[in-house]
Amino acid sequence: MYCVFSEIVERKEPARIRYEDDEVIVFDNRLRWVPVMLLVMPKRHVSQEELWNSDAIAKVGKVAVEMGKQYCPGGYRILSNFGPDALQSQHHGHIHVLGGIDLGQYA
Repeated sequence: MYCVFSEIVERKEPARIRYEDDEVIVFDNRLRWVPVMLLVMPKRHVSQEELWNSDAIAKVGKVAVEMGKQYCPGGYRILSNFGPDALQSQHHGHIHVLGGIDLGQYA
């Protein structure tokens, strides 16, 4: 099955990469609902549930916090969508870092 996130990891699709190491990659979301929308994920393709039920979530979470502090010094929100009712559009496990503006009660 085609996965645009895996294609970005393999440099087959373009993305503005903000951070990368051997296990994790961070890039700008193509959606621009708020000024900062970063996607943080393991390079290895795993589902959302697999990510959250593995040791990888600790590393992904740590990187997400670092990115939030760096790109959203006034505050940020970290979230993850599970399933179509939550607007999950990609099967590659990931978390969002949102910020750069007062997010109010909901983003």
